[in-house]
Amino acid sequence: MRVIFVPVADRPECAVALTTAFVLGQTLGASITGCHIRPSSAAPVAMPSMTGLLDIGNDEAEWQATWKSRNARKAESAARGLFAKVADVHGYELLRNPRVKPGAIWMEKTGSPQKVIGIMGPVADLLVVSRPSGTGGTLARQFLSASLLRSSRPVLVLPQTKKRTVGKRICIAWNQSVEAARAVAAAMPLLAQAEGVTIVSCGPETRVGPKSRQLAAYLKYWGIKATHIATKGRDKPKEILSAFNSTKSDLLLMGAYSRNRMSQLVFGGVTEFMLNKASIPVLMLHT
Repeated sequence: MRVIFVPVADRPECAVALTTAFVLGQTLGASITGCHIRPSSAAPVAMPSMTGLLDIGNDEAEWQATWKSRNARKAESAARGLFAKVADVHGYELLRNPRVKPGAIWMEKTGSPQKVIGIMGPVADLLVVSRPSGTGGTLARQFLSASLLRSSRPVLVLPQTKKRTVGKRICIAWNQSVEAARAVAAAMPLLAQAEGVTIVSCGPETRVGPKSRQLAAYLKYWGIKATHIATKGRDKPKEILSAFNSTKSDLLLMGAYSRNRMSQLVFGGVTEFMLNKASIPVLMLHT
């Protein structure tokens, strides 16, 4: 991972996301790109949106509405100041242009989160965002939605409050799906530096796809020794959380929406639970 992308606003949870991004950057030898997104001054064109927790505020009209009472210039200056401060604390030099040596790149873009992240997200290796707080957090939901659904890149979703470590002990939620396999492949740099890796499977492994033992064998080629926890599969979200806590993990790795997304929105699912009810760092990939 050479490029970590973080949407930036002058908010406490964003400071947490930036701090985590820079710590991971130091570990992985990655540059950090901070991006402040401002609404367009042009008349917005409302686009149809899906119904779902992740699709709140997914058009230009609603994005502009959230900025009506804000001083855009002051918000940009504050966001830039926050980014520079956190970069300095972690020994990162502010750069104007990318280079091989890790540095901190600042940018300001105009448009909705969906549009900007849909352009900038695919040319990053990892996106870091904050989890929305409770039933509020409209802006945070827009950034989460855009990052997960528009970037096709792994997204680290963080709790509102800072965690002591992220990525030292990783728990992989394995369900034999293509999405889970892609998440593992994308997160290999993090898995390779982890002090402990656990694979948790819920219920019988009867799907077409690699079983947990086959994943563990694959990880050995990378020098990664993983333990395995098998649960009954009666309540998958709770069983995954239990395995996460029992292994003292600090990061959950999983594929996002590995079954029909509309089915998950209606009936719930592991993805929706981890995004909206679990207060742990989660690294997800949806392609």
